[in-house]
Amino acid sequence: MRKITSVFASLALGATLFAGAAEAQDKGYVGIAMPTKSSARWISDGGSMVEQFEAAGYTTDLQYAEDDIPNQLAQIENMITKGVNVLVIAAIDGTTLSNALENANAADIKVIAYDRLIRDSEYVDYYATFDNFKVGVQQATSLVNGLKERFPDEKPWNVELFGGSPDDNNAYFFYNGGMSVLQPLIDSGDIVVVSGQEGMDTVGTLRWDGAVAQSRMDNLLSAHYTDKQLHGVLSPYDGLSIGILSSLKGVGYGSGDLEMPIVSGQDAEVPSVKSILAGEQYSTIFKDTRELARVTVGMVDALLQGSEPEINDTETYDNGVKVVPSYLLEPMLVDASNWEEALIGSGYYTEDQVK
Repeated sequence: MRKITSVFASLALGATLFAGAAEAQDKGYVGIAMPTKSSARWISDGGSMVEQFEAAGYTTDLQYAEDDIPNQLAQIENMITKGVNVLVIAAIDGTTLSNALENANAADIKVIAYDRLIRDSEYVDYYATFDNFKVGVQQATSLVNGLKERFPDEKPWNVELFGGSPDDNNAYFFYNGGMSVLQPLIDSGDIVVVSGQEGMDTVGTLRWDGAVAQSRMDNLLSAHYTDKQLHGVLSPYDGLSIGILSSLKGVGYGSGDLEMPIVSGQDAEVPSVKSILAGEQYSTIFKDTRELARVTVGMVDALLQGSEPEINDTETYDNGVKVVPSYLLEPMLVDASNWEEALIGSGYYTEDQVK
């Protein structure tokens, strides 16, 4: 009998220890809503967050909406129904989530906007992103440096402007950052926008669609550059840059004596890194998604443990209802001179991936 009692006691102790360990490892349930898998960048973001959240002891639910707004809304509502403790949302359209966030608040679910600001809601607790105005400054600075390097004696430089998706708040920061560098040169006559197309309402590219950018570049070339040379293109994202470059190559740029215009980009996606190495795209902006995931995990951990998340900006991101406390990470300009150190040296890519 003593042996049987001892066995049951051991089993009970084991069960208690197992429950304690499980509790320690299950610190909370995190819903992660990403916009699309059509961009390698978002796949990387989602993977980094799942890996880091689960390493920190959280259960995750990662969903991609394939740039379909009703789909993302349904995914978020489903996460609320399933009882997540926190929602991490990279919104497809930052203006469409107000009702869903009201429901999240009613269920006492915290909300972190991930890289894209969620607008028009008081129920956005924190925002994790990069310094998006600085991204635009870096893109335009690189464009100007490239113009000086490749076309030193051809002023005024003919440049066309592309913007990101008008439903993504970041697109305005990228554009405004870029124009803070380019507008003085436009005003002085050093840069000419031959088409006259300026402003996000004109140059925006819905859903960051590369095919749309390529078609617009086709139209710009046929309408304004049959007897002029294009020297540069401000492009806010690699997926647009690849489409723009395809259009340029289609009319002979980059062959013979017609030099490739300086084309900027963002996200250091593999096709664009390869394009930089081939002498086509001039530069991109590297935003280390592993670091953004780390900051986001830290925010969630602080929220659920009852402490204050680390932030470094309380002024920039007014979503129309409130200024959302934010953490801004530093972006990095990458071109042919530093791609290896930045992307391979950091372990973000292997050399086999980009060569």
